[in-house]
Amino acid sequence: MPSALVEKYFRADKLPQIWCPGCGHGIVTRAIAAAIEKAGLDKDKVCVVSGIGCSSRAPGYLDFNTLHTTHGRALAFATGVKLAHPELKVIVITGDGDCTAIGGNHFIHACRRNIGITTILYNNNIYGMTGGQYSPTTPKFEKGTTAPYGNIDKAFDVCNLASSAGATYVGRSTAYHAALLTSLVQNGLNNDGFSLIEAISGCPTYYGRKNKKGDAVNMMEWYKNHAVNIAAASKMTPEALEGKFLIGEFKNSPEPEYTSEYQKIIDRMKKER
Repeated sequence: MPSALVEKYFRADKLPQIWCPGCGHGIVTRAIAAAIEKAGLDKDKVCVVSGIGCSSRAPGYLDFNTLHTTHGRALAFATGVKLAHPELKVIVITGDGDCTAIGGNHFIHACRRNIGITTILYNNNIYGMTGGQYSPTTPKFEKGTTAPYGNIDKAFDVCNLASSAGATYVGRSTAYHAALLTSLVQNGLNNDGFSLIEAISGCPTYYGRKNKKGDAVNMMEWYKNHAVNIAAASKMTPEALEGKFLIGEFKNSPEPEYTSEYQKIIDRMKKER
């Protein structure tokens, strides 16, 4: 990571970070800092909010206005921050369990409201911090400590869920495709409404080990060989797409942002007094 990026956007006294060797979360966090730099945001006008989990340690390293909240409630706290200070660029860092399990209801309603929050969901397909339990994004029949014989639940497609619930910007990338991830986060930051960027991030310690995915390099190679950009996928046959997953920009459909619409109601009320 360029030292200038570290000096500008990270709390150097908190480094090195504590993520496991091979974890993709450091790459994803670096992509967020790079996207903020490319977007030209005033760091004093950025607020980063997280819940609980491996991903949610990131705000401790990032030198912005930061808020480390309770499990699953990052979007609820972020909604309060955005309503109180609409001028802030509010970013939520969350994990697959934090966002789509205990925080699932907050997630769908933040999407539905189209409130101006950019959410980066670090998806490692498992609860990494608390012992390797399976999560709502653990693929069917894959294992976790709470599913030693395989998970029989159908996994959420987080991007489809966000898009269907009303998010106006949706994208997905991986820790391997870091340049694309940076670009998607930057686009999400530039969207006035609710943005969801899913960042596929390898967990060799729990998910990889439990499911015999190999080490961190093997997991990165799997992302490289199985991810297909949505732009290229439209030209491929169903047979060629078998066993692949899509990355890229899935939705970019701007609509009026929630806090702006809320302010219009306040202004109208003042006029009618």
